[in-house]
Amino acid sequence: MRRTVDYFFAPQSPWMYLGHARFTDIVQRAGAEVRVRPVDYGQIFAVSGGLPLPKRAPQRQAYRLVELRRFSEALGIPLHPEPRHFPVAGDPAGWLITAVAEQEGAEAAMRLTGAIGRAIWVEERNVADDNVLAELLSENGLEVSHLARSQQADVKARYAEHTQQAIDAGVFGAPSYVIDGEIFWGQDRLDFVERRLAG
Repeated sequence: MRRTVDYFFAPQSPWMYLGHARFTDIVQRAGAEVRVRPVDYGQIFAVSGGLPLPKRAPQRQAYRLVELRRFSEALGIPLHPEPRHFPVAGDPAGWLITAVAEQEGAEAAMRLTGAIGRAIWVEERNVADDNVLAELLSENGLEVSHLARSQQADVKARYAEHTQQAIDAGVFGAPSYVIDGEIFWGQDRLDFVERRLAG
């Protein structure tokens, strides 16, 4: 039986970016289905005790930068720990990924998600800017018309549904991979995701 992974993430998360290519490879090799679920972690933090980055203690903010550098070097994945356009609003990118997933499927949405991560953390582009999002669509072989679709009320409602699904599943951090109701939180748990899919 084909396994399914609910992939809950913030499009602007550096941890999503660091794990995205590996996660894509794992699910492809396992033949698993991915349900692409960008969500609003501002709402999730409000009910799970999390804090947005600017409100975290200075020690935690400093250690986060150390860990980003460590993982970037260990994984061989380029990353600017403090890119020009961060913090950045994730909703516009989340709406767009939702629209692409609905209209073109998970593979296209996964491709766009990876491109958005690279745009922030490598190319230092502003993914809250519609012009940048339009460029990313074109660069990844997707119709720019998806951008207008992403602004429609039903797409935004679906994004809100994804957020509620994450809350209902007990998700509290990004990225989270949920398989058969079990949460695997963080790109550093991808070995466990791979084992579960293999099993």
